[in-house]
Amino acid sequence: MRGLTKNFGSLVAVDHLDFSVEPGRVTGFLGPNGAGKTTTLRMLLGLVRPTSGTATIGGSTYHDLARPLRTVGAALESSSFHPGRSGRDHLRVLAAAGGIPTQRVDELLELVGIPAAARQRAGGYSMGMRQRLALAAALLGDPQVLLLDEPANGLDPEGIRWLRQFLRHLAAQGKTILVSSHMLSEVEQTVDDVVIIANGRSVAQGPMDSLRGEPTVFVRAADDAALRSVLLSGGMLAEPSPEGGLTVKTHDLARVGELAFAGGIPLHELRALASDLEDLFFRLTSAPEHRNRNLGAAPTGAPPTGATPAGASLTQDGGSI
Repeated sequence: MRGLTKNFGSLVAVDHLDFSVEPGRVTGFLGPNGAGKTTTLRMLLGLVRPTSGTATIGGSTYHDLARPLRTVGAALESSSFHPGRSGRDHLRVLAAAGGIPTQRVDELLELVGIPAAARQRAGGYSMGMRQRLALAAALLGDPQVLLLDEPANGLDPEGIRWLRQFLRHLAAQGKTILVSSHMLSEVEQTVDDVVIIANGRSVAQGPMDSLRGEPTVFVRAADDAALRSVLLSGGMLAEPSPEGGLTVKTHDLARVGELAFAGGIPLHELRALASDLEDLFFRLTSAPEHRNRNLGAAPTGAPPTGATPAGASLTQDGGSI
């Protein structure tokens, strides 16, 4: 997507957003409530018209796709089905509309793990089963691009683990996957890339490894001042930590230990400091300039509850979103 913007009256939902999603990778799309994630996904699907900018899938807008179901699959709501219709019939209706063989329906019910509930009314499904049904619907046309909004909601730990492995399997097949989620610890174990937005703007994006920052080691010794002197003499950048001990800009724990041993300084603690996704997320989105400016605003012209907004860009078949 390029310069993607959506205003609902005076409320700015998405503000000149730019990012791409690459094939063969799972990209996490993160942000606080009201950051504009769902509006962005809906713009990608042509459900909401952007105020300005472009949202494309494989270089085309959703409306210009010749075979949408076979190009992009989306699961934005886990309850977008008739409650009196069975899960199998729900998928059969979608398949018939898209010219997809009924055989594909049964394959997907097996694949997402709800074949036993296929003939039960979907209105009686648990939240986790609804999520699996929504995922099956998104995969009906075997699309190259998947847009998933909070797909882990309602899943138990086993289901979350299954979803993680399933998404990794799909990415290994070369599919382009964009996942919106608030489950930061789970996203960190699943995604290759991250896009973090606040107030509809990108505040960080890139591969997970690059966003973690420079490798850092924490070390505590019987004499921190003496240890710092030894480390500096050994060419390592070491600074006092606010809670005591030292932080050292390195990934080489062994080197820190060797220098301490050579200097005759006993160590009490030595560990790598990982900048996890949760730390990064809150550090970025809690900054004063990124706090939600729309909180409390009355969204003039915003769609009613249940209405679906839209706009963004994805890549398929070696392309990017």
